Amino acid sequence: MSTATDARAGMRADRDTHFEVEQFYYEEADLLDAGRYADWLDLLADDLDYWMPTRTNRLRRQQALSVAARGEAAYYDESKESLAWRIRRFDSGMAWAEDPPSRTRHLVTNVMVRHADPAEHPGFTTDDLHVRSAFLVYRNRLEREESVFAGSRTDVLRRVGAGFQVARRAILLDQNILLAKNISTFF
Repeated sequence: MSTATDARAGMRADRDTHFEVEQFYYEEADLLDAGRYADWLDLLADDLDYWMPTRTNRLRRQQALSVAARGEAAYYDESKESLAWRIRRFDSGMAWAEDPPSRTRHLVTNVMVRHADPAEHPGFTTDDLHVRSAFLVYRNRLEREESVFAGSRTDVLRRVGAGFQVARRAILLDQNILLAKNISTFF
């Protein structure tokens, strides 16, 4: 790596790159809301790590323990292959939690884009992007089943051709108790 490339580590991306990332997220949200899960899978890298840890309420002095660590309880700890299996199951007629299917609306905001720091993200370069965003996902199913999920995502995006793929996604819900009957929604 050249010194110029190393200098970008952790630095904010330029506005054109930031705009590209936002458009990527809007396209992703549109695919999920339209139920086009197979197309959504194309936005995910083959070596994807998709993780949503649980969280607990802790006293202020114990906040570092409020989010489950790797290897502890998680709502999602998935690969691209396991997500593809879940999606195939939707179409099999065996995913009763999604028959009839949910209607969702994914809102993505507060997008912060930086060049990945290889010291923090081994295996990635400064050409990859470290992105934090906030989301709100509204889910409606049947006549009276409604869920709202709010939280943040921390992604590492890999540039592939003229676009991006999600290589790492850590999802952190703001709520620690899910009131939804199931969690078959992708974030």
